[in-house]
Amino acid sequence: LFETGLARLMAEYPTRLIELDMQAPFVPTTPSERSLREYAGNPQQLVAALAGEDVLLVHGAPVTDVVLDASPNLKVVGVARGGPVNIDLAAASDRGITVITAPARNAEAVADLTLAFLVMLARRVAFGLDYIRSGGRMGDSAFEGAQFFGNELRGHTLGLVGCGNVGMRVASRAAAFGMAIVVYDPYVAPAQLESQGMKVLELEALLACADFVSLHARVTPETVNLFNADRFARMKRGAFFINTARETLVDEQALCAALASGSLAGAALDVLRPWPEGTTNPLVSLPNIIITPHIGGATYEAALRGVSILAEQLGQYAAGQPMQHAVNLDKAGSSR
Repeated sequence: LFETGLARLMAEYPTRLIELDMQAPFVPTTPSERSLREYAGNPQQLVAALAGEDVLLVHGAPVTDVVLDASPNLKVVGVARGGPVNIDLAAASDRGITVITAPARNAEAVADLTLAFLVMLARRVAFGLDYIRSGGRMGDSAFEGAQFFGNELRGHTLGLVGCGNVGMRVASRAAAFGMAIVVYDPYVAPAQLESQGMKVLELEALLACADFVSLHARVTPETVNLFNADRFARMKRGAFFINTARETLVDEQALCAALASGSLAGAALDVLRPWPEGTTNPLVSLPNIIITPHIGGATYEAALRGVSILAEQLGQYAAGQPMQHAVNLDKAGSSR
């Protein structure tokens, strides 16, 4: 998809595709995201493959200070994702290299998955699937008693912890289902959220009233383990918890305990902390949880959108204009 997007959107520029072997885990060089682990290309292969290019576009490849030192002609590094989590931003700035990103490229995709989680939790979809796969029979669910009964979304309250590009889209989707939306986000002006029909609350008040809590915050030193035993205890009994953001925002042992005790009715996660080889995260074995392998942004549209956002900015660069989503212009300037 990356190659397809380059060929279609950057046909007027001479481009060359470099494919790298995958390795994991990779620790990004951005301090606020050091907890993130993901498969990424080998930086030494990238060094060997570069041949005097002026612009480097990547998705998951680690662009370290070693890579930058091996690329004396580089003027722009573009990363086809919302933040430069795999770029040594300080090293790029020190070398006068502008770094551009593709914000919101996967916001629609992550919002869609979040809504899917809402419906699956409310209607006990995963539980029903497990029942059928274990030999259960089809028919009127009333025959089996209350075990399959769930809830409609209409009339229930969704609490959003973080309301940026993804959170805003989740809110609009949930509102269309008739949900009330309450929000905690100290970085967004309350008036902006209230103008969209949301109610702004402090975090503790949100936890006390929300039937579903969905996490859409960035990892910072203040938000690591934002959801711990105390926060889960403050949630409405029987509520549901969703995390499509980052695993380090959650104390997983505390979440496991809340689910096992019945304090929380269920959870849906698109991210999990890595566990030592040969062991399994205990959350995986719980019957009241849905887990997906970090697929939130994995859509064809999101992949092509990322390249499109970068291509538009390179057009701005070629025209001598400021690039719209440059993250270090204040330090590097528009060119080397």
